[in-house]
Amino acid sequence: MHARALPAALSLCIGFIAAAAQAAQGLPPAVSAALAKGKVPAGGFSAYVQEIGKTAPLLAHNADVPRNPASTIKLVTTFAGLEALGPAYTWRTHAFATVAPRAGVLDGDLYLKGFGDPFLVIERFWLLIRELKQSGIREIRGDVVIDNTYYEVGDLRPGDFDGRPYNPYNVIPDALLVNFQAVKFSFRPDPAGRRVEIRADPLPANLTIRNQIQLVDGKCGARANRINFSVAAVNGHDEATFTGRFSRQCRDYEVTRSLMKAPDYAYGLFRALWQESGGILRGGMARRAVPPDATALASLESVPLGDVVASINKFSNNVMARHLLLTLGAERFGAPATVDKGQRAVQVELAKAGLELPELNVGNGAGLSRETRISARNLTRVLLAAAQSPFAAEFEASLAIAGVDGTVERRFRRERFARQMHLKSGTLNGVRAMSGYVQAASGRRFAVTMIQNATGWGEEAQNALLRWVYAQ
Repeated sequence: MHARALPAALSLCIGFIAAAAQAAQGLPPAVSAALAKGKVPAGGFSAYVQEIGKTAPLLAHNADVPRNPASTIKLVTTFAGLEALGPAYTWRTHAFATVAPRAGVLDGDLYLKGFGDPFLVIERFWLLIRELKQSGIREIRGDVVIDNTYYEVGDLRPGDFDGRPYNPYNVIPDALLVNFQAVKFSFRPDPAGRRVEIRADPLPANLTIRNQIQLVDGKCGARANRINFSVAAVNGHDEATFTGRFSRQCRDYEVTRSLMKAPDYAYGLFRALWQESGGILRGGMARRAVPPDATALASLESVPLGDVVASINKFSNNVMARHLLLTLGAERFGAPATVDKGQRAVQVELAKAGLELPELNVGNGAGLSRETRISARNLTRVLLAAAQSPFAAEFEASLAIAGVDGTVERRFRRERFARQMHLKSGTLNGVRAMSGYVQAASGRRFAVTMIQNATGWGEEAQNALLRWVYAQ
């Protein structure tokens, strides 16, 4: 290098160092402006950015403040799950009996025991029934006995978090959780019949529907399309009563709700599917543990954990994340699974990865809690550890791709860097969070976390910071 060029090069180098130091302490101007525009106080916003493979942050703002991360805590749960169990881990669901079937007849009780399969949807539940049918059983003369003792979740109620007990995101974990306990209700005006048609999919055998909705004239809008419902236990089954008004001009309307308790739903759906397939069930429902002398008649293996982690992170499935936390507890400390065991199991896996997070409160593992806590720096450290894991590919692939799928499908859809970000979002009242990986235009890869615990509109500040990282 020419001697006269040295001062200029040195000045440029010093400038870069100064800029890096400034960036690691404060927010970029565009982010500060977005926070101000959204009326989000800077003190209620944390951010931490670090390049993968580097030891120092590119940006740190309120990075060590413990905050509620909402659903981004699922990154901790799924990282621990992959580390402890591996992406090929599966759950099993069994059907037992204490007597052997003869001539197609099970002259006794059928026991259904779950071990926490978080994705036992109706199509997969049908496979268990199909295996029973293929074994030659056509008639069950005893009861269907539900054994969900593998999980011990206490007296949790689905409405405890926000007073909305029938919303599917509030479903309580259960060792025999079938189809997320969900029923999709479809409402269709039938002017010829002067009524509103209600369809339920699926319709458990122990759920009845009372239709008291009025079909009315007028434009389809808030006043003419108001449907309410209530649920009550009547003579050993659940009864959903729908009231309100529905305009003749309204198109089909659909809503998914979880109205029943897990054992009741599992039994009701089993009975409905069994009878649809031509099977006969003489008994009713009971709840107790499988006797030690019972023999397995059928067994169903779940989809692998790698697929479950993708559903948890891409689509922010709460009950699946909670199931994973409970499973971690049972696998590490033995059955029955409890939230406390799951929390301790997460700490074990983090410690094995060299992560000491003193402020961490993983809560129920899903972020559906006001007590969950982690700092932006430490959530980013989890991302950095995951990037070095043998399961790094599975972990990153589980995150939603900006502008493409999952909870960030609409983010940056029309911008050139839409596909360069794998992200996990989180939202609660007063909480906005975003965490994940950014592939910058330069080819550098960064781990990013932003957590807002304050009122105001912070989405544009998130976008501004992601744009800034992409430009590095």
